Amino acid sequence: MEVRAVARNIPVSPRKVRLILERLPGLTVDQALALLRYAPSPHARTVSKVVLSAAANAENNFNLNVDELVIKRAVADDGRRLKRYKARSRGRVSPIIKRSSHITIVLDRREG
Repeated sequence: MEVRAVARNIPVSPRKVRLILERLPGLTVDQALALLRYAPSPHARTVSKVVLSAAANAENNFNLNVDELVIKRAVADDGRRLKRYKARSRGRVSPIIKRSSHITIVLDRREG
């Protein structure tokens, strides 16, 4: 049974979060939290909150044992973009795009 947790509109570029998320599939919840705790990225804390939320969803909503769960899928999709403009010389402007991301963690039972 798949259990998921989603964090929406996190103010970080999806490209930066994907660098963290690509290491997670196949790990247990405890292994993923240990890896995220010592990851050099400041956004690893946000990802660990989503992993903990997915584990809590599995335990409370489906009565699953957290020790038997593995991360099946970890995805960062594009969220809303805030468009701002910065004044430049000669009366021109340059666009500034502030990106956000939707982080999805899917847990499943361990095979075997």
